[in-house]
Amino acid sequence: MSIFYAVTVMVFLGCNPKIDQPQTDSLKVEFSLPKKLKEVSGIILSKNKSIIWAIEDQGNKNVIYGLDQKGNLTSDVLVEKAENYDWEDITSDPQGNIYIGDFGNNENDRQDLAILKVDLKDASQRATKVIQTTKFHYEGQKDFPPKKSNWLYDCEAFVEMDGYFYLFTKNRSKGFDGTFMVFQIPNKEGNYEAKLIGRLKLKGGYSDAAITSAAINSSKNKIVLLTHKNIHILSGFMADDFSKAAVQKISLHHNSQKEAIVFQDDKTLMIADEADKKTGGNIYKFDLK
Repeated sequence: MSIFYAVTVMVFLGCNPKIDQPQTDSLKVEFSLPKKLKEVSGIILSKNKSIIWAIEDQGNKNVIYGLDQKGNLTSDVLVEKAENYDWEDITSDPQGNIYIGDFGNNENDRQDLAILKVDLKDASQRATKVIQTTKFHYEGQKDFPPKKSNWLYDCEAFVEMDGYFYLFTKNRSKGFDGTFMVFQIPNKEGNYEAKLIGRLKLKGGYSDAAITSAAINSSKNKIVLLTHKNIHILSGFMADDFSKAAVQKISLHHNSQKEAIVFQDDKTLMIADEADKKTGGNIYKFDLK
């Protein structure tokens, strides 16, 4: 270790005494995804963690795919009477309920954003129904689309916590600067204005700082945000205020179209990326130590 590196690490730790410092580790390929899942956009574990549920985004079927822990496709569950306008993430609550974020909004012009709760119990199902639809619009968005310098209303990442959804937007603005917003929506049937509860910034360019998925640990005190090259750990947030959350960047030393993340346990993350020619299309594990 060089003297410069040692001093840099000491200064960083001294400036951030309240943040745990996980050790950066290389991504470990756990398995390749089935060829049917070329454009995976979200993954979540079943309550007993035996099934990995996966979805794809715009242009793909209104289907939730079940995988076993070796990556074998075990089920295709059709979500009846639901369109896949742009399914961008999937999450669950402590009771094991599953939620699909139909809120992809590349052009920042959608006015039909929704979160779908589905009745999904096991891999033997062939179809499921939407049992709750949470429609919403963003606080602060007046134009559809706004000026390209304010394209902050796409979203590919959310979590559920204590009866609310928390959405982390994907910045598509001209002059990208890593800014993202955090919105809160009640986990209820209805049509709501998503409340703005934080405006934060990630460092780096688009591949470093454009958010593609999110996950929350069981203690509900850490949220990980995924980008193509990094994960970012949020801590120190309050239920209705993320404005002062601490952000810790961890490089994955790996650049691909990563689109999905979930906690396997509080120290292990599972990450999925899209297949692109000869790269990607895998599930990886990353250890937080």
